[in-house]
Amino acid sequence: MTTVTHVLGVEPKRAWQPQPGRLEWGHAFRAFQRLRADKEDTYQVFEIMRALTGRSTEKGYLRLIRTPEGGRMAYERKEFAERLMDRAWVESFAPGTVGAAYAEFTARENISAEGLIEESRKGVADGEVDAAHPLAWFGRRIRDTHDLWHILTGYGRDALGEASLVAFSYAQTRSLGWAFIAVGAALSAGDVGKLPVRRAILEGYRRGKAARWLPAQDYERLMAEPLEAARTRLNLTPPVLYNSIPRDQRDETAMAA
Repeated sequence: MTTVTHVLGVEPKRAWQPQPGRLEWGHAFRAFQRLRADKEDTYQVFEIMRALTGRSTEKGYLRLIRTPEGGRMAYERKEFAERLMDRAWVESFAPGTVGAAYAEFTARENISAEGLIEESRKGVADGEVDAAHPLAWFGRRIRDTHDLWHILTGYGRDALGEASLVAFSYAQTRSLGWAFIAVGAALSAGDVGKLPVRRAILEGYRRGKAARWLPAQDYERLMAEPLEAARTRLNLTPPVLYNSIPRDQRDETAMAA
């Protein structure tokens, strides 16, 4: 059938669609090797996640809209990153709240929502990450709350903290990318005396299974909640094994080359 665009010689713009749930294990392994060499290379995390996402984003989105508040949040499709990039808003929360802890954490670690977004855009087609599609929006929601999950779980940005958090994230999202990183970190963990390194990472997974499902939380409301009250409500018990390892040794215990 002849259309106006064919007559004018202009091809219609194709809307973004999620890729089939193909798993690219070789690509994930190569990215993990680069991540082992430099745990600050966040781009490699996104490479692994893209290689092994499968259908986890779709399943997560469907789970979200079945929750009491999830349908409303999916309908509104607010971009939480926009709130996190508003530093005045981030710094407006009372002491002791989740928001105040997030503000202190990001300032201390010199990290930002903008930096995470830029890393996620590397190596992909223009517009893919920011596509106007429900599944792309849900993927951004998981991405943008990563540092907030650090706050809620009590895991630091040291190597062991990141490994434990990705194990937690696998339990919450069922994305094989997180499982791949967590298992790889556990298998390559360095031996530091009798410290329970691998069990600390496994504890992260168990905590993720026991906790309430974080993707369904209204994060804007959560930011104003007292941190310890939020942890109790979400069934986020303390990371006992992680906390048992001295701070100065947590970078030596996971992702060791």
